[in-house]
Amino acid sequence: MLKNNEKKILQIIKFAPIVFILFLSTLTTYLLILNNQTLCEEDIKKIEKEFINNQKEQIKTEVTKIYEYIVYEKNKSEERLKKQLKSRVNEAHNIATNIYKENKFKTKNEILKMIKDALREIRFNEGRGYYFIHDIKGKNLLYPLDIKLENKNYLNLKDTNGYYFVKTIVDVIKNKTETFDTYYWSKPTNEGERIYKKISFYKYFEPLNISISTGEYLEDFEKDLKKNILEYIDKINEKNKRYIFIFTHKGEIIIHKPTNSHLKVDNSKTTEKVNLLNEVIKIAKNKKGGFITYSDSLIYNTSLINYKTSYVKSFKEWEWIIGSGFYIKELEPLINKRKQQLYIDNKTYAINIIIISLLITIVLLIISFYISKKIEKRFTKYKEKIYKEINKNRKKDSLLAQQSKMASMGEMIGNIAHQWRQPLSLISTIASGMKMQKEFGLLDDKEFENNINNITKTTQHLSKTIDDFKNFFKPNKDKERFKAYNIVEKSLSLVSAQFKSRNIDIIKDIENIEIYGLENELIQVLINILNNARDELIKNDFEPKLIFICIKKENNQVKIKIKDNAGGVPIKFLDKIFEPYFTTKHQTQGTGIGL
Repeated sequence: MLKNNEKKILQIIKFAPIVFILFLSTLTTYLLILNNQTLCEEDIKKIEKEFINNQKEQIKTEVTKIYEYIVYEKNKSEERLKKQLKSRVNEAHNIATNIYKENKFKTKNEILKMIKDALREIRFNEGRGYYFIHDIKGKNLLYPLDIKLENKNYLNLKDTNGYYFVKTIVDVIKNKTETFDTYYWSKPTNEGERIYKKISFYKYFEPLNISISTGEYLEDFEKDLKKNILEYIDKINEKNKRYIFIFTHKGEIIIHKPTNSHLKVDNSKTTEKVNLLNEVIKIAKNKKGGFITYSDSLIYNTSLINYKTSYVKSFKEWEWIIGSGFYIKELEPLINKRKQQLYIDNKTYAINIIIISLLITIVLLIISFYISKKIEKRFTKYKEKIYKEINKNRKKDSLLAQQSKMASMGEMIGNIAHQWRQPLSLISTIASGMKMQKEFGLLDDKEFENNINNITKTTQHLSKTIDDFKNFFKPNKDKERFKAYNIVEKSLSLVSAQFKSRNIDIIKDIENIEIYGLENELIQVLINILNNARDELIKNDFEPKLIFICIKKENNQVKIKIKDNAGGVPIKFLDKIFEPYFTTKHQTQGTGIGL
């Protein structure tokens, strides 16, 4: 039987690596090719996604740049307007100063009339700009748009917000300074009396103690700004393949340049177009803007469906929707080109993997054959060595078993000796006493009877001791019921003499529990543990020496806990104490098979 097993082992050594290498090589090659195929398919999806995301990022960048440009120009518009107004007032101030210097010999009223005549016809900002003059009392001295309103006091005039802007002009004259001012007023040509934000600049003219001023409605100034911005965007659209489009929140197209010149914008208001516009406005009004994909057949007069993705963002101050987009079909040639290259790369990779796998498999088979031969030789040598070791260990185990048996018998004989020492001494003392009493004639019948009874009791105790040890050695393998307290007492009766002689106290906390099991084997377990505790306690010179035995019932289980105050088992030995032949005692004292 053993030889057959050895042959099987040798066959496994020879052929198992070969089979394993061939299986592993085939499996690895298959998995690599399969994995590469999966990666290729994932890459194709990634390419499509990357192309679209890249185009999205480009149009988003373009729209963001235009948006930021508009925001910048809008934010700078008020500052530029103020700069322009101040420049215009300074020009008027210089004109007034020159008139005054050249006509100092004339009266102030004459000089004022000359200045008014000089400034009355001056217009700027495409005819919207003009100059007006006030005196320190708030009287309007020059109002070119309506001469009938001149020489009237407007000190208590206020705008729609209740702001007395003429009083600010008077303060400028009083303080001999200059300032910008903002108030809300209707335009002279505004039939609906709509209110607009107006910015003015007032400057004190000292020779006549008056102010020279001008103003401009911010909306009118921004119209020029919008025109410049749109011209700038048109120039950008002429240079780029893609284009920026702009339309209002109402759907009015401001800039729209189709990539195909034959396409014309469809201005009809269909339900689909209105829904698309509402969706675009909703997305554009989002703080970060957003993307939308739609068919351009809703925009142009065409029956062809060509899907377009656009990025749109709203400039709320002007109610503009700024956007740019790309046609998905335009990306297909580029995506297909990348796909073809990936297919070629994938095929090349698969061929290379198969070639490399074959080469590695051949090399591994050669190495495996060589190693198998080496292992076979070593196995043969090891087999011979192991047979020698087995025979050697059998002898060693036999000696150890004999040693353990002798140690156990020696231990029990020592216990018997300790148990018998006191009773034998008592018998010897009683016998010696009776002999002396007999010699001196002092032994009466009553004394004789008492001594005989004591000797009888003592011999009965010795007999009981022998029965206890005999029962302990009896090979009983039948389970039976016994009391926990009784089993402890029986165990202690066998070893108590050695505990008393060494002043070791046993402290018991035992519930009245019935146990079902092998009584003698449990006694042997308890004696082994108690003896180990005794051996550790007598190593140290301290008092008291204590052993605690606690037996409790917990969750339908009997738990026996034994502890002592000898210091415990060192941590480094805890994992080894139940190993065969392990002992911390000297070889002459311990066998290592007790536990």
